[in-house]
Parts: sequence; C-alpha cells; structure tokens
Amino acid sequence: MPELTITFFVVGIILGFIMAYLLIHKLAEAKYRIELEKWRLAAEDGIRSDALERSRSVLKGKIGEQIVSLLPEFKYNPADARFLGNPIDYLIFDGYSNDEKINLVFMDVKKGEHAKLSKKQEKIKEAVDNKRVKWQTLNLK
Repeated sequence: MPELTITFFVVGIILGFIMAYLLIHKLAEAKYRIELEKWRLAAEDGIRSDALERSRSVLKGKIGEQIVSLLPEFKYNPADARFLGNPIDYLIFDGYSNDEKINLVFMDVKKGEHAKLSKKQEKIKEAVDNKRVKWQTLNLK
C-alpha cells in the first residue's frame, strides 16, 4: 500500500508540473500576443504616416514639375512647352510661338544635387543625343 501511495504522489507531482508548465506557457503566449498587437498598432501608425508623407512629397514634386515653366530658371517660352510628365517632363518646341525656326528640346525636371535620370530616361537621352529621332504622320481613313 505505501508503494501505491508513493506512485500516486509521484504521478500527482508530474501532473502538477505538466499543468503548471501548460499554464505558464499559455500565460506567456497571451502576454506576448498582447505585446505583439501593441507593437503592430504602433508600427502601423508609423507606416501609415510614412506612406502619407511620401505620397505628399510625390504630389508636391508632380505639381512642381508642372509649374516649373513659370519659374525664372526655365529659359524657354512657356507657351512653347508641353508637359508630358512621363517618361520625360517636357517636350519644348522652342521658337514655335514666335514663328521662328523650331528646335525640339526634351527636358526632365530634377531637384537636388543627387537627382539623376532613370534608366529609361537615360535611353531616351541617348536616342536624342545620337539623333535617333524621326517624324511620322499617321493618316487615318
């Protein structure tokens, strides 16, 4: 009979440890889930703010590109400039409004010292520099 009591005692202790482990594990899991949710909410606000600020910056840049023809740095007649926006900002028909000889100018507006042309804009610049441009008329019937 004492052996049976010892066996029940040992089984009880083992079951107690297992239940305590499971309880501690569940409590820790719940605590970390709460911490993770707090972090997610805080990070989400930061991510949203960052995305909004970037969107505003892009919009300001797009607006700036469209009004640059009114600035003193723009050396062409604004009436000769056509805003494209993509893949380059302007196609300028220099001399068009004065009935003079026309020069075509492809222009992209950049701001800042480190701004540079995109790879596609570089390809367009290369085509213009190498005089790989032509005129084509499409007649529709």
